[in-house]
Amino acid sequence: MKAKDMALVALFAALIAVLAQVAVPLPFSPVPITGQVLGVFLAGAILGKNRGTLAIIVYLLLGAIGLPVFARGGSGLAAFARPSGGYLWGFALGVYVMGLVLERGKGEPGYGRLAVGMLTCLVVIYVLGTIQLMYLLHLNLVKGLLLGVLPYIPLDLAKLVLAAAISLQVRRALQQAGYLGP
Repeated sequence: MKAKDMALVALFAALIAVLAQVAVPLPFSPVPITGQVLGVFLAGAILGKNRGTLAIIVYLLLGAIGLPVFARGGSGLAAFARPSGGYLWGFALGVYVMGLVLERGKGEPGYGRLAVGMLTCLVVIYVLGTIQLMYLLHLNLVKGLLLGVLPYIPLDLAKLVLAAAISLQVRRALQQAGYLGP
């Protein structure tokens, strides 16, 4: 891996860590509203399947070893075993699946393909997050969706719209500067 690729991976891992600190707890759910999903969308859309997934893995490893990079300064292996831990697992798989969607078709993905890729990523995050939430809190599917998905959809869709618009511009600029291949 080239130095510029490592720098981009580290930059996006750091971006997700910073956005994770933008966290608003909800009184009815153990899952806070955070900025992480915005960073996850940007990593996948700008860096692509492999580097984007690697950025997520680096972010998760930083948290696992004890750096306070998760929501509200959380860290450690225990974070993965909490009711909200499934969403963390979902970030890596979600970005990988997003990358698969973005690679389909000819040429650079436009806004539509980016939005579909991000929506697919979001579904993966919700599925893994809700499964762990339901399992650890002994919830049925309806309760799991009410606590772990429905309250987050409007803001996550807004993040998707924002991330798709930003990523088109940033990806183009990085390509022109020689930091990303076509």
